Amino acid sequence: MRTSSESIEELHWVSRSAYQIVSILLLASEIALAAVLYQRASIWWVAALILLISHLMHGSLVGFHEASHGLLRRNRRFNEVNGVILGVLSFMSFSLYRAAHQTHHANLGTERDEELWPFVLTHMPRWKRVLAAFLELSAGLLFTPFLFQRTFLRDGSPIRQRKVRRRIWTEIIVIAVVWIVILSAVAYFQVGRYFLWMYLAPAIIAANLQSWRKYIEHVGLDGNTVNSSTRSIVAEGWGGRVVSFSLLHEPFHGVHHKRAGLPHAELPQFAADLQPVASEERPPFRSYRHALSDLLRNLPDPRVGAQWRATSEVPAEWPAGNAVRS
Repeated sequence: MRTSSESIEELHWVSRSAYQIVSILLLASEIALAAVLYQRASIWWVAALILLISHLMHGSLVGFHEASHGLLRRNRRFNEVNGVILGVLSFMSFSLYRAAHQTHHANLGTERDEELWPFVLTHMPRWKRVLAAFLELSAGLLFTPFLFQRTFLRDGSPIRQRKVRRRIWTEIIVIAVVWIVILSAVAYFQVGRYFLWMYLAPAIIAANLQSWRKYIEHVGLDGNTVNSSTRSIVAEGWGGRVVSFSLLHEPFHGVHHKRAGLPHAELPQFAADLQPVASEERPPFRSYRHALSDLLRNLPDPRVGAQWRATSEVPAEWPAGNAVRS
């Protein structure tokens, strides 16, 4: 009979293998979709597999984020290569993402948080913020690269080191070359139908899922602390735990912000960090459904950061009933 410590160690091992499991499932699902397309099977099979692949691609995008922290692989070189490859497939420079993402952690919810532009800027008109939200949530595959390119190319860019900028330009060129080769091969071998359903359609959905998750995590919050400026999810049921596992425990987002150097497998162990210690904080949500409901109430006027408090006399009210209680 297994002891509890042995069970915990086994679960920890499985959690550490989350990215590998997601990658294997993604490959298997792509092979299955190729077979379904080849056999010209029911569109319902195609749709079901595309949705599954989209979710697994979303998990891979979280892996890209994990790699930017140097935590996806224990071997540093392998981690870098993995990050660059994932970046190429998602039209993102790995080095650019890593450099810009540092501003998100160092300046969470402030006007210097590049990832949450334009919602952190109190002078930004509401219609522009709404437009940005619409574009990011509906065309994330294009808007997200644009967001980071803006950070890189704008005047006063926080990315100033010449070595880093040279590497970013190199990666951008690599992305362009690789995609020219890919699209040329698709045209030459006349496999556009496979490219459309096996990559483009699920990639569009996955990018939008990534954007919605990002908004759930931060948009509409005006707190001064990590827990008051971040929505975290601690699932109560097995379904939520499976989702958390497939997203490399990213739902424990507040823990990640407090302990950025912690591998994703260890985030659930610090769920207690998510319990409120200040009046403006609240416990984590029970599910993404509850967190999404809270986001939607704030989406008509998307804003992030405590700097917005000075522009409004009415404080945000936290609705009861959606959170996990200790």
